[in-house]
Amino acid sequence: MLQVKRFSQAAVFVAVLLTGIATKHSATAAEGNFPEFIAVEKQPFVAATDRLLEGLEYVGDPLSDADLQAIEAAKKLPNDRDCVAEIQKVLDKRALAAVRINAESRVSVGEGPAPKELIEQGWRTFLIKVHNEAGITAKLVADSPNAQPVYMRGKGSRQRPQNEQKLVPAGAGESRFLDINMFDKQPLKPTLSGLEAEYRIIQLYSRDVGKREAKLAFNVGQGTQDLGFRNAVPILFDCVPAVEVTLGIKDFDGEPTTASLIIRDDKGRVYPNPARRMAPDFFFHDQIYRADGESVHLPPGEYTVVINRGPEYYVDTFPLTVKPDVKSQQADFKLRRWTHPAKQRWFSGDHHVHAAGCAHYDSPTEGVTPADMMRHILGEDLNVGCVLSWGPCWYTQKQYFEGKTSALSRPNYLMRYDVEVSGFPSSHAGHLCLLRLNEDDYEGTELIEEWPSWTLPVLAWGKKQGGVVGYSHSGWGLELPDYDDRGNRVPNKKGKAADKLPDYAMPPFDGIGANEYIVTVTHDVCDFISAVDTPSIWELNIWYHTLNCGYRARISGETDFPCIYGDKVGLGRIYVKLPEDQELNYDNWVAGLKDGRSYCGDGLSHIVDFKVNDVGVGEPGSGGEISQLDIPEAGTVKVEFDVSALLAEAPTPETERIRNRRLDEKPYWHLERARVGETRTVPVEVIVNGYPVATKHIVADGEMQHLSFGVKIDKSSWIAVRILPSVHTNPVFVQVGDKPIRASRRSAQWCLDAVDVCWDRKEGRIGVRRPEEKQQAAAAYQKARESYTKILEESVAD
Repeated sequence: MLQVKRFSQAAVFVAVLLTGIATKHSATAAEGNFPEFIAVEKQPFVAATDRLLEGLEYVGDPLSDADLQAIEAAKKLPNDRDCVAEIQKVLDKRALAAVRINAESRVSVGEGPAPKELIEQGWRTFLIKVHNEAGITAKLVADSPNAQPVYMRGKGSRQRPQNEQKLVPAGAGESRFLDINMFDKQPLKPTLSGLEAEYRIIQLYSRDVGKREAKLAFNVGQGTQDLGFRNAVPILFDCVPAVEVTLGIKDFDGEPTTASLIIRDDKGRVYPNPARRMAPDFFFHDQIYRADGESVHLPPGEYTVVINRGPEYYVDTFPLTVKPDVKSQQADFKLRRWTHPAKQRWFSGDHHVHAAGCAHYDSPTEGVTPADMMRHILGEDLNVGCVLSWGPCWYTQKQYFEGKTSALSRPNYLMRYDVEVSGFPSSHAGHLCLLRLNEDDYEGTELIEEWPSWTLPVLAWGKKQGGVVGYSHSGWGLELPDYDDRGNRVPNKKGKAADKLPDYAMPPFDGIGANEYIVTVTHDVCDFISAVDTPSIWELNIWYHTLNCGYRARISGETDFPCIYGDKVGLGRIYVKLPEDQELNYDNWVAGLKDGRSYCGDGLSHIVDFKVNDVGVGEPGSGGEISQLDIPEAGTVKVEFDVSALLAEAPTPETERIRNRRLDEKPYWHLERARVGETRTVPVEVIVNGYPVATKHIVADGEMQHLSFGVKIDKSSWIAVRILPSVHTNPVFVQVGDKPIRASRRSAQWCLDAVDVCWDRKEGRIGVRRPEEKQQAAAAYQKARESYTKILEESVAD
């Protein structure tokens, strides 16, 4: 049973309101460190007390009825001093500490009489009594070495971050059990009032259970700490256990499974506290992943649980009441599917996720482990997860490369470690996904800096060892200009985002996407380019142009987790079909990716069993050629497929925010962008040589529908199906009269011009260490020019 390490850590959320909460006096007060009475004028003090009481009500920890009655009675006392004294007596019972600010604005702290009890994985509310002799109106800040970060990211390339940078020391996280928050929102003021006496609200969170000592320090600005270090006080807390909530998580069919859960209390706070999380729970997530029978520790109270398992499932919200005075309880959840492509032999995957770098921490460990990543793959219902080691933490993470499927894999859920060539000398020309490698060090190298400085030799090396290789986050560097109100092209972000395909404007080729693809595709060393994690128009445009020239690289879906998207693995996906006689193993699946027996997208829409006449996408066709249909002369072909999609019945403010964003703003691929007006329909388009030739609007209610079209083909062409920008199939190639696809003279000219643009951008960083590489690259670029020139001569006019 998983219990993410229970350190007995107390995370302290310190919210300071103008009045405070205490429970009983201690010896500390008698010793003089805690002032039992501070003289202050009645009227402003009572007004501040009223705001304080409202604040305590707001944070969910009001005074008892007896204490409230005592305060009301004190307000009616005829003597102002007696009134103030009685109110302070009530509030002092919940004061954790007293802060004295002397006339020179120096701060000293004494322990208060409140019971020093925290709760594991939960927040407790206290008051801080402030004696403001200086009358200042600064912000009161609470701090503690026990609330310092438990993790840290490095800077720069992060290849060996723990060797090269000062990060969280090993073992330091054990003492960092606390989180602190000073409550300074309405109805409180964000700063001290300047009154001689007031109370502030502090809330503390404990990660741990048991006895824990924390040092609490306060200041009102840099340099205000007491010179004798009296601005801090050590306090021994008793961190009482939370309730162990055992989770019953059943799949749609009643079988035990793993799911994503977002747990919030009635104040909207997320549990477990992300600031104190360690793997397998990621601090940059709201969700955690738990399997049936595992548990989470929660304080008694009211919660909501949002449960999901990837885009093929409905998102459901359940109330959860954690009972007081119990050690454990059960909470049961059942998931609901709206679609199940794997039942039809279409298996999902994300070929680009990372266990280190970007949002991951570099300390206390350099990234996370395969077991951590496998949990997330299971929780998002990814049939295949490709975890790619790359520049950050390369020398640590590469220990997990085995050249085979991980032993942590389970039936129908596979994980394999491979390589993204990112943070390497060739990265400027395009990052590369190298899948199904046998060896992860480029031949003759030991260090990253020794790898080639351009992408073609790396792709060729990957293919030579039986790998399946292509470009990552393809759209970067392939930015397209906007349109102004008159349809003229203007710089990006100066008008309306490009939304038409194909687009004949020339990108700058100045990024890390599929830039050098324009060259390497002509050398038959690139199996695919990636989609879904960069703007759809940018990604698809270069692919459409090269398809129009007769090249047959495929597309695949990816997330680039947690870099472009840190939300979850599998946000961008590819679905690969396996024949009935093939088991789901990595070799079979990645072969389907290479053959294009697939579609990619956001998982909110699906196009399955796409075929032209009797040739299925990615399947052997005429003459045994993959995805090829030969017809003797121009004519009409039958295009058919099954399609489904799921939208909410009506737009919501959140879905409208997605739909109204520019196409080059996140989320780049999302079904909501395809919604037609206020309806629940989306357009399904049949694409021939980059242009829609048939469109059918379907209701996105989750039901599978069969569509069939007669499509006229007058020359050798490629055909695909899409719901833009949510899902896109790979193409079926229709060859008319044995002639190759030469669908567009404009596309051929675009590709030819693009080679020159790409060379101008890249050549300065090629061959810096080895000059012969520049000569080799120049020859390869020239061969690409010659190839496109020949294709241009053979192409038909648009």
